[in-house]
Amino acid sequence: QVQLVESGGGLVQAGDSLTLSCTASGRIFSSTFMAWFRQTPGKEREFAAGIRWGVGSKYYADPVKGRFTISRDSGKNTVYLEMNDLKPEDTAVYYCGVDRGGYSRTYSTYEYWGQGTQVTVSS
Repeated sequence: QVQLVESGGGLVQAGDSLTLSCTASGRIFSSTFMAWFRQTPGKEREFAAGIRWGVGSKYYADPVKGRFTISRDSGKNTVYLEMNDLKPEDTAVYYCGVDRGGYSRTYSTYEYWGQGTQVTVSS
């Protein structure tokens, strides 16, 4: 079992920045893919950004590309999501997920999830 804990959400204004963090309970193996998904009530959980833990390759969904940056701190078993130039459409609950099988943009393939952290962007 892997436990993930997210933090850093909050209420901000459009154009502001916010950084989320997700800390895993144990060692993350090189084959693991860690990602941030976001979900609005009534909609499917959608991929926002992800990273291959071993090689550090980064992947972004089109709506966040150029504004969000995903990164990791191997020593802390932590992945971050730096969000810049936030927009109202970024409002969602953000979840950290782990897929032991590697790169995936589909939420159903992920084995572990954090509890989620709310990000609200006002206009």
